[in-house]
Amino acid sequence: MERPVELHEALKGVEDRTCLVLDDDGPFCQRLARALGQRGFIVSAVSTVSEAKDIARLNPPAFAVLDLRLEDGSGLEVVEALQQHREDARAVILTGYGAIATAVAAVKAGAVDYIAKPADVEDIVKALVARPDEKPAPPDNPMSADRVRWEHIQRVYELCNHNVSETARRLNMHRRTLQRILAKRAPR
Repeated sequence: MERPVELHEALKGVEDRTCLVLDDDGPFCQRLARALGQRGFIVSAVSTVSEAKDIARLNPPAFAVLDLRLEDGSGLEVVEALQQHREDARAVILTGYGAIATAVAAVKAGAVDYIAKPADVEDIVKALVARPDEKPAPPDNPMSADRVRWEHIQRVYELCNHNVSETARRLNMHRRTLQRILAKRAPR
């Protein structure tokens, strides 16, 4: 038996609570959609950029939580499509590969915030419903500096097609040092 939807405090007074969730990680997408639904959003969850762009064009939602990097494109494309069809739409970009350049690109495209994964649902809700003139509060549990470094190394390693030597060269790091880092588990 599903528990009844309890309207999140921040959504009281908001008429249009439609929300698009885009992520190619199926289980994560479903958990996020369920958590947002339990807080009062009316959620449409999709896993491809093309599906999300269709929703943005045909029935643009008031809110969107979009993954940055997907197999068939970028969440930034969906932000731009949303802005074309509904200027007041509020989109948040989620990414496992945080970088200043992509954060700037997300904000320029029209996103209201840029949050690194793993993201807390409450932080996502706060970012979605924050007034435009108010800055969202800092996250309650931000990633540690060690985790941010590890995420960056993983991203460069992936972009170099898992070539350790090329990754080490681009990171200006000794290859053996990189191999030791890659062999360890992700820091918290």
